[in-house]
Amino acid sequence: MSVIDTAVYVEGAAVTRGASPAEAIADARARGGIVWIGLRSPEPAELESLVEPLALHPLAVRDALRGHERSKLEEFGDMVFLVLQPARYIDETERLECSEVDLFVGPDYVVTVQSDDLIDPARMRDDLEDHPEVLRKGTFGIVWAIMSAVIGGYAPVLDGVENDIDEIEEEIFSDKPKVSRRIFSLQREVIDLQHATDPLRDMLDRLQDVVRASTHTAAAPAFHDLDDRARHVIDKVHGLRQTLDNALTVHASLVDQQSNEEMRRMTEFGLQQNDQVKKISSWAAILFAPTLVGTIYGMNFDNMPELHWTYGYYVALGLMVATSVTLYIVFKRKDWL
Repeated sequence: MSVIDTAVYVEGAAVTRGASPAEAIADARARGGIVWIGLRSPEPAELESLVEPLALHPLAVRDALRGHERSKLEEFGDMVFLVLQPARYIDETERLECSEVDLFVGPDYVVTVQSDDLIDPARMRDDLEDHPEVLRKGTFGIVWAIMSAVIGGYAPVLDGVENDIDEIEEEIFSDKPKVSRRIFSLQREVIDLQHATDPLRDMLDRLQDVVRASTHTAAAPAFHDLDDRARHVIDKVHGLRQTLDNALTVHASLVDQQSNEEMRRMTEFGLQQNDQVKKISSWAAILFAPTLVGTIYGMNFDNMPELHWTYGYYVALGLMVATSVTLYIVFKRKDWL
């Protein structure tokens, strides 16, 4: 069986560790204590084997086996089913990862189901056993410890995300490539973190009501402190989301500004090029006029009366000059020259 560990506690003290789940359940009930069973990626048959002895609700078992659930709290009679999403920040890849821990909580048992080691149940048990006053609060003392570890684990994650946002703000104004991709990637991760933390406020409010209605009312004030910490985390996550939204807006504005500047430069270049074409075309037309006259009278046909005029040469030169001057004046008035 995919059992991480089992522990039986009586009056805040550990009396049994490492027994099989069935033995631990029987021992806890015989002693009037509570049992904590930790599972990692159990097979369906393994988790379903606990349904009858612990009266686990089938819908909660189905959700735990299916996984990929958002943070939530559901009540099934005297059993409470919680889904928590611890997170961690990986410095090497600058990525944020969210995991999942499912808790089945009854009057005398806590079953945790997890798929990785993001939450270390062995270390948590050792810490709890050093504080028997927490274990004396019953199963909700264990729930408080797990939720406290999950909420506390968000602090280094938020620090890592804040550091990434600081780097992004510098990259936005330094024209570094792929900054938009980094903003989108971090924004998607922060949204995942938001999905993990936003339900905590309602979960803790409802959980305090459940604790007050149970036989372990002394645990209720501890959850009020968790509620304050959770609200601080939620507000901070929302602030990071807003900062990323603003960064994306600023980046889009800068990209638009750069595109407009590039279009302006291209337009100016096109206008300059158009002016050059006009000048070249104008001078080509001016030079073409005398060339045309010279070409006509250079054909050497016998029947060309102008060739025998006394003033034919001067007339031809005058025609060349007059045509060129006229074209120059026309193009000058049209600002082509």
